[in-house]
Order: sequence, then C-alpha cells, then structure tokens
Amino acid sequence: MDRSDLPPAAQRALAEAEARRKAAEADQPLPRELGGREGPEPVRYGDWEKKGIAVDF
Repeated sequence: MDRSDLPPAAQRALAEAEARRKAAEADQPLPRELGGREGPEPVRYGDWEKKGIAVDF
C-alpha cells in the first residue's frame, strides 16, 4: 500500500511517528550509575535482589 492512498490524518500520524523514532535514535545512552548494583537492571527484569533474596513488586 502506498502512503499516498492513506487519508491525510494517517499520513500525518506516520510522519510524526517517524520523527519520534529518529529523535529516539539520536538520544544518548544514560550514563552508568556510580555505586549502583551489579548485574542486570532490576527495574527491567521486574524484581530486586539483595543478599540472595528476591523481592517482586
């Protein structure tokens, strides 16, 4: 399907989404936390572990 076949609102939405994707790619990665925990990011994996005990939120 060609984009010219879409209604103007859909074309505008696609253009805005593309602009957001390009802006997200241009963002710099966050710096590492100083003094933070080792291992995978606990927020990403949904649980926190300290001294062998995992706590789910």
